[in-house]
Formats: sequence, C-alpha cells, structure tokens
Amino acid sequence: MERRDLLAIFLAFLVLYTWQALFVKPVPKPATGAATNPSPVTAPVDPVGGSAAASPAAADQPAVAPKSSVALAPALVAETSEREVRVETRDIIATFTNKGARLKSWRLKHYQDRNREPLEIVATDLPSSQPLPFSLRTPDEAINARLNTSLYQTQQPAPTAVTFEYRDSAGLRATKQFTVGPTPYTVTTEAMVASNESSLDAAVVWGPGLGDSDSQTGRFAVKPGGIFWSGGKVKRLSSSDIAKQSEYDQSFDYVGIEDHYFMSVAMKPGAAKAIYQPLSIPPPPNTKDPARDFVSYALKTSRPGEPLTFYAGPKDLRTLSSIGPEYVKAINFGMFDLLVVPLLLSLNWIHQYVGNYGWAIVALTVLINLILFPLNHKSVVSMRKMQEIQPQAKAIQDRYAKLKTTDPAKQKMNQELMALYRERGVNPASGCIPLLLMMPVFLAFYAMLQTAIELRGAPFVGWIHDLSAPDPFYVLPVLVGVSQVVQQLMTPQTGVDPAQQKMMLVMPLVLIFVFISSPAGALLYWLASTLIRIGQMQMTNYLIGPPTVRAPRPPAERRLKKVGGGRTEAAAKES
Repeated sequence: MERRDLLAIFLAFLVLYTWQALFVKPVPKPATGAATNPSPVTAPVDPVGGSAAASPAAADQPAVAPKSSVALAPALVAETSEREVRVETRDIIATFTNKGARLKSWRLKHYQDRNREPLEIVATDLPSSQPLPFSLRTPDEAINARLNTSLYQTQQPAPTAVTFEYRDSAGLRATKQFTVGPTPYTVTTEAMVASNESSLDAAVVWGPGLGDSDSQTGRFAVKPGGIFWSGGKVKRLSSSDIAKQSEYDQSFDYVGIEDHYFMSVAMKPGAAKAIYQPLSIPPPPNTKDPARDFVSYALKTSRPGEPLTFYAGPKDLRTLSSIGPEYVKAINFGMFDLLVVPLLLSLNWIHQYVGNYGWAIVALTVLINLILFPLNHKSVVSMRKMQEIQPQAKAIQDRYAKLKTTDPAKQKMNQELMALYRERGVNPASGCIPLLLMMPVFLAFYAMLQTAIELRGAPFVGWIHDLSAPDPFYVLPVLVGVSQVVQQLMTPQTGVDPAQQKMMLVMPLVLIFVFISSPAGALLYWLASTLIRIGQMQMTNYLIGPPTVRAPRPPAERRLKKVGGGRTEAAAKES
C-alpha cells in the first residue's frame, strides 16, 4: 500500500472516529438533584399531555382519589389472583399478565442475551413504578389506576390469541384482545374502554425500552431513541431532540423506539399523536457501570378502538424487507446505504455456503478486492512512476526551497515540475483517483459490519465469540497494526524524506489504539483486506518489474524548450 493510500484510509478512519466521538451524543444524564432523590429514576412527564403526575412512570400507581366512585367500586368481571398467559410462536415467547392486561415479557428465540437465553425485549429489571407495554392512559387518573392494576378476567380462544375483560359497579368497562403474528415479531392489540356507556379515548403506552442492554454498550452503539416514518422519510430522535420536542402529531407509517439492533414500533397507525420521554437509570452504588438509558413512548390514534399492530423485533434486513421497503430504512446504514444493502445481501448469500460470518467476511473481502484489482493495479503503477522521478522532482524543489510561496520566481518550479511530468508521462492525480473510487466501497463495508444484526453474537474462531463486539484480548487490533507496518515496509520509499518514512511507520501503530473499540468483524475485514493488498502489491511489482530510479541531471543539461510531443530537448535526445 502506497503512503498516499495509507494516509487516505487513516484520515477516513480518523473522520469516522471523530464523528462518533463528537457528534453522536449519548442520552443526557439525570440532573444533579436527581442523585439525591430516593427514586433511581428521573422524573418523567405526562405521556399524553397532562400534568407531571400523569406520567407513564405512574401508570401502575393508584391515584390518590378517596372520593372517586371508580376507585371505590367493587369489580363485577375480574379475577381474584394474578396469573400469566404464555404465547409461543416460531419467533417469540410472549408472556401476558392479567394485572392490567399487559405484556410482561417478549423474548426473541433467534437472538440470545449474554447468558445464551432468548433475548428479552421488555425491560424487566426496572422499578415497579414503570409501566409495562400496552398500559392505557386516559385523562382520569382514577380510571388509569383501575385499568393498569386490576386483575382482568382472562380467556385464550386460540394458541396465539388472548382476551382480557374487566368491569366494575361504577360503570367502567375495559376489554383488550391480543393476537400474536402471523407476521414475525408482531402483535395486534384491540382495546376498548368505556365509562357509563360512554367510550373513553385511551392512549397506548409502551413503557421504557428496549430491554436489550447489550446493544447499549460500545463506542459505536446507537443509543436508544425515537424513530418514525412520515412523509416518505425516516426520522430519528436522540434524547436531545426529545428534550426540544417530545410530541409529534401527524400521520405515521410507523412510529416507536429503537436501539442499535432492535426496535418497537406501531405499524401504520395513520394520524396519531406520539409522545416520547427519555429515562436514565443510575448504576448501582460503588460500581463503574454506566447509567442505563431508555426511551418510552405513548400513542394516541385518531381511531380509538381500532386494532393496532406493533412490531417488536430485530432490525434485520430480510425480515423488514418482507414487511415493506420503508421498514428497511429503520436500519441506520448511513450515507452509503445504496452500497451497504447489496454488500449485506452478498454477505448473507456467502454465509449460506460457509456457515460462519467470520469466514463469510473474509470471502467477501477477497471477492471485492478481486473486482477492484484493476483500480488497485492502476494506482500502484501510477505511484511507481511518481517514485521513479522522485529524485528529479526533489532536485527541482530543492533549487527553489529558499524562495517564499508568494515569490513570482516560485512559479518556475511548477513549470519545471509540469514539464518533468509530461516528459515521463506521469499524471500526479492518477494515483489518487482510483483510491477515491474505492473509498465509498470501503466505508460502506465498514458501516455494514458495524450495523448488521447478523453479526450480533456471531462467533468466528477461538476467542472471538461475537463479531459485533470488540476483540476481548486485543489480538485483532495488534494484527491489523502489525500488518500495516509490514505493508509499509514493503512499499518502496525512493526519495521519501526519512522523517516522513518514520511518520508513515508510526501511523499504523496509532491505528491500533483506534481499533481497540472497533467491532471484531470490522477488524477482520481490515486485516483480510491488508493481507490481500500485500499480495496484490507483490503481483503488481512482478508484472511491471523493479522501479527504475532516475537520477537528476546537472543544471546545465536542463532545458525547458519544447521540441514536440510535450517533451523537452533533453528528453528528446535521451530517446
């Protein structure tokens, strides 16, 4: 790899690293005063536009309403003890509770947590004051307390369906119906709330989520935030965005929350009002663990009582493509998504045959480098020509080194350099243009390896058990750095300043510290690509032969007079 090649790739990684460090902001930590609050949760706001007391965090807390007939009315249709209903499909294991007729657990069978158990999407380790998914909110806090704490009568008319019903003597009636599937990772809910024969407009609350705490670790992980599709484009909301605007009242194709690999969204709710609220859970005392960040959302549709379907699952390309093309945009592939999608499809296709995503990355890297070999070859040939005339170019630059940049005589140096380039048929930019053409592919591949959920928990060999996580023993970062040093030593350095040579050797060592927090899959690609480039360089050197270093001619032999064909008189005599 030539020094310009290495410098360009180093700068590209530096830009990516700086962007992540400076512009991808984490969810703000709780205010200082919150640390002294006995509650470990930051104070939320009302998810449906009421007072602070009517927050999602208070959905399970009975309202203080001693004179309310609803709060004192005995139940007519209910159960006397809490129980759970389990629904299992090919993709999920769902657990509903009759306390409030809500979702208590939603585990994904094809994805595992750190304990190799099915991944839990519902955040189950939060304080009991936090609402479970499918809690209901109305303007009346006494009614809310009844809706979310009463023990509903339960029926299971089908293996994937559950029905809950509640009624009391004050005229409050509520029914909820849940149907899991048939689309993977979806559940359809239909809720009806009435008081004294008058329908109540209730908002559906999805409590703080998602429960995938593994996705919140790592420098490059996407922090939990809001997401929706409206007006033909996707909108992502960070915690700072939510602090500025927490309510969105418009027509949605889907709306909900996301983290790095998973999301929970209401599908095709139409005209609706979505209200977001960030939540930060401080770490346990005397630990160095970071605070856990969540986002909750409530949805109030313009068609109360109509069925509403939720998707709570992975941001997987194949799964989302089967639902609709707009759902694919929920995967944050970045600015090179037009290239990332074909690369990810190719990676999945290769994986079908090799059965290991690590070897699939290596195979795809080999394939891409074979396709780009003509560009690499042209770049090396052009750089070789520049190296051959480097002593002559340096002699010209040395003669004008003492002149200031603003000195008119400095222009003669440029004229002599351009004349030298024309003599030898060298284009200074031809070595960089192929590299610029390859750079989008490189950045797209790197973005894919950081975003694709296929690599989550995917093992490679030996100590690498998760290609989406950093190398726990830092072996790959060191190998990448060493391979870069070897490649640099193999690169001819004719005419290069010794100080510059040392800088080019130190640069790969600096990359080691940058790569420590990078996913192992991305480092595997970088290592394989470097080794392939070393082989390509050897092949190119074999095809074009060793470089011919041209010594600078004495000043008396230099001519600027043209004799035809863009050559000087001296060059014509040489030929």
